[in-house]
Amino acid sequence: MAVLILAEIDPTDLWLAELIVQLQNSKRDLDLRVWPKYGKPEDIEIVLTWRPPLGVMQRYPNLKLIMSLGASVETIVEDTDLPKHIPITRLISESKTLQMVEYVTLAVLLYQRRFIEYQRLQELGRWEYLSVRDASLFTVGVLGLGVLGLAVAKKLADMNFAVRGWSRNPKKVAGIECFHGREKLELFLSKCQAIICLLPLTPETKSILCYETFSALPSGAFIINVGRGQHLVEADLLSALDSGKIAGACLDVFDTEPLPIDHPFWSNPRIIVTPHIAAPGVPKEVADRVLETIDCSLEGRPLEYIVDRDRGY
Repeated sequence: MAVLILAEIDPTDLWLAELIVQLQNSKRDLDLRVWPKYGKPEDIEIVLTWRPPLGVMQRYPNLKLIMSLGASVETIVEDTDLPKHIPITRLISESKTLQMVEYVTLAVLLYQRRFIEYQRLQELGRWEYLSVRDASLFTVGVLGLGVLGLAVAKKLADMNFAVRGWSRNPKKVAGIECFHGREKLELFLSKCQAIICLLPLTPETKSILCYETFSALPSGAFIINVGRGQHLVEADLLSALDSGKIAGACLDVFDTEPLPIDHPFWSNPRIIVTPHIAAPGVPKEVADRVLETIDCSLEGRPLEYIVDRDRGY
């Protein structure tokens, strides 16, 4: 049995290199191969992938399991020629969840405590006090109440923020005001001083961060997108920032990655750009999760975080 890492990632990527080292040093009889040098196609039974090129996995006649190296799976499920019997799993780990909570909490605090504005005042050499809303009066909305969204929402609620959550289906979470369905989206947005996008990417959620969404928010709200780049209509955000409807945005994911050097996001003082680093996970823990999933597959035990292809996540 061979395990193939199938990803269009720069070979100098340090995170991927460390993951490969951890898998190779696991003291397991693991025949690990890295695309495009995968040997005989019939050897490949398990694929670890991130944004795979379309049409490649059909080459492996004995493929039994596909594991996404991230929480996103849209580039896998859009390959409609993949045999339906092959399970697809998402990679969720404690370290990825903790890192996401850390990133989002930092972004919320930067806006709630007005650190971005203080940075501008520092550049001007101005000593000026800015009033700060108490966390309980600063309503944060979390779009998407999956594993990561729930962890983020609960952490912010523990910090005494007023937290709202929005999801496709009804959910009930202590300390969080929950909404669901498109018909409740505008109501959900109506009191949010900041919104955090942690949705899966589906036809229903694509371009959800758009003019209509921004219009439903209170003036001066903040956008934090750690979901997918395709959730955001970039031109609508720039217009909302210019008008003052949106006061700032923290973006970790983009429609085109790496973000082109001439993209207007780079130079916009109201936008924080980070290069898709919110929650990569710790390679050692990710390797352990990969090995555990392989064991479950080989032993016929239930797999965690199986993707529903019909829903797209």
